[in-house]
Amino acid sequence: MVVISKYLVPRGYIGITIFPFIFLKHYNLKSNTVLMNHEKIHLKQQVELLVVFFYVFYVLEFLIRLIQYKKWYLAYQNISFEREAYLKEKDLNYLKSRPFWSFVGYL
Repeated sequence: MVVISKYLVPRGYIGITIFPFIFLKHYNLKSNTVLMNHEKIHLKQQVELLVVFFYVFYVLEFLIRLIQYKKWYLAYQNISFEREAYLKEKDLNYLKSRPFWSFVGYL
């Protein structure tokens, strides 16, 4: 389910996925197929890790990457979940053939 709210999406981002919702900053982003595919990849990742474990691993990896890179955005970009989503967001058929736990390959 897609929810439009400029107040729920953190500053500097245009969308965020918190199972089972995709929050977008503006209504017109809903028609952005690449962005929607990116967020749907995150939904799949969250389901695979039973939602709660996704957030635990996401935060832990972010903290490790923040120590490693010392820059917020660089740490964010190098989280394995984000790397998978960014690399595959333009492949609109990716979710149909995506292997289970494929984010592990991006660690």
